[in-house]
Amino acid sequence: MVAMQPLLRYLNQVAARWQVLLDLARNRYRPELHYMRGPGPKWHAKHHGGAI
Repeated sequence: MVAMQPLLRYLNQVAARWQVLLDLARNRYRPELHYMRGPGPKWHAKHHGGAI
């Protein structure tokens, strides 16, 4: 079992690096869903004569 410890340590490092890459690839934060919501009521009032 002692002879397998370096191999297990290496495999753990590889798995940790893969986990980081997968987390970066599936980053679910999409800022356009949070702050890019389109023109507001003042813009509509100015450009469409009042009502939406």
